[in-house]
Amino acid sequence: VQLVESGGGLVQPGGSLRLSCAASGFTFSSLYMSWVRQAPGKGLEWVSDINNSGGSTSYADSVKGRFTISRDNAKNTLYLQMNSLKPEDTALYYCARGAGSTKDYWGQGTQVTVSS
Repeated sequence: VQLVESGGGLVQPGGSLRLSCAASGFTFSSLYMSWVRQAPGKGLEWVSDINNSGGSTSYADSVKGRFTISRDNAKNTLYLQMNSLKPEDTALYYCARGAGSTKDYWGQGTQVTVSS
């Protein structure tokens, strides 16, 4: 199993970024996927998850209305579109296989920094 995140970077407040997570080594289309983040000096915070077909999504209150999770099962890729970014969104963002207590594999993370 391999999960490789990309798309992070430095962005000004109010800006946008799209994160990607390329998955391999398992049947991507069969499983829920999640995004989790860790801000400097803080614990892990669940951000969003999506069911195997992409038809059902969930979001943390802190990102609802600003972030959109999606997936392309033909490309084995998970996405997180992040709009209206705030300094408090600064974190290392991880994609994970599974959702809730069933998350079992994680990527190495991609850094998102929101600063002027």
